[in-house]
Amino acid sequence: MNFLSKILEVKKAEVSELRKQFTLNSFKEMELFCKESVSFAAEVESNKNISIIAEIKKASPSKGVINNNFNHIEISRQYFSAGVNAVSILTDKQFFQGDIRYLKDIAHDKKAPLLRKDFIIDEYQIFEAKANGADMVLLISEALSKSQIHELTLAASECGLEALLEMHSLNQLDKIDFNLNKIIGVNNRNLEDFSVNLDTTLNLSKLIPDKNILVTESGIRSKQDIDFLRKARVDAILVGEYLMKNDNIKSKLEELKDWCKNES
Repeated sequence: MNFLSKILEVKKAEVSELRKQFTLNSFKEMELFCKESVSFAAEVESNKNISIIAEIKKASPSKGVINNNFNHIEISRQYFSAGVNAVSILTDKQFFQGDIRYLKDIAHDKKAPLLRKDFIIDEYQIFEAKANGADMVLLISEALSKSQIHELTLAASECGLEALLEMHSLNQLDKIDFNLNKIIGVNNRNLEDFSVNLDTTLNLSKLIPDKNILVTESGIRSKQDIDFLRKARVDAILVGEYLMKNDNIKSKLEELKDWCKNES
């Protein structure tokens, strides 16, 4: 069993518990569910520069704890103060030391769209995301069938959420309806050995229609990386570890924003 399969087994158990505790209607009755979502697509379309999704991520399976002084609310305030275009929040507990309450806490004072980043396999997780203040959910193509991607994207739309559909390799292309899934993420990290290669975005970008919003994820650490990714006409970058492991997050974000400026 590979690592992704292990995670999905845990997610199945989590969803089973979630279904015992809540109904879809109970999520709809929660305060944050009724609040209008903020569109990330609109953020990107109005931004003349490369947009930034800044991630709140305490730990990862490959690196362990990334930020020893982790405070999700303080980090989100620094992100909002720096004017990021969206904030990604890890909510997986077992593998990334995240929590759904991080999302809810930040949602009460959000100033940009919030992405729930987790391994989503069921519509209950999408309704839970909306009820805790998300504006967007991550769907991972390697973790889902073509029909699941379709159904979960529609479930997100029903809740007023956007879906960021993530892919890691060429063999996921046949699962994707680019008319339905407008926001496509390319993760440069190999799911099997955790190696990172920015060529993944460059190669896959040639097969993604220009009408779609393209987000590149993982491995961004320098201006040279950003300049390289411009060749793939990326619309946005998702950055976590680079920010989370630095003591002065705000200064790093200002630097990152400068790198993302388009000269034309």
